[in-house]
Amino acid sequence: MIGYVTLGTSNFEAATEFYDKLLENVGIKRFWTHGTMAAWGRSREEPALVVTLPNNGETATVGNGVMVALKLESREDVVKLHAAGLDLGGANEGEPGPRGEHGFYGAYIRDLDGNKLCAYVPAG
Repeated sequence: MIGYVTLGTSNFEAATEFYDKLLENVGIKRFWTHGTMAAWGRSREEPALVVTLPNNGETATVGNGVMVALKLESREDVVKLHAAGLDLGGANEGEPGPRGEHGFYGAYIRDLDGNKLCAYVPAG
């Protein structure tokens, strides 16, 4: 159902560098850039993460309650992505570990613009 999710940024160059380095840790690459938009994903047939400058020219803001969850392949990938996010200047929002109430293993960070990300693998 979801084709892609878009996050706003106020610094396109810093955001694309952050996501290039963050996602390369788990084998995900940027697959297109067009003007002030860039997209990352495993393929064009799967959901993508897009970063963009706001179309209206105003400062990007973080939505209260908005979070993007990145489904990864392993717990090790969750740990790697979380650590890379912190190394790249992101903020810790929750250490890697089991989330019993949700039934998965996950970790949380905020990117350079304050957008909240969850890295997770389903229970099982």
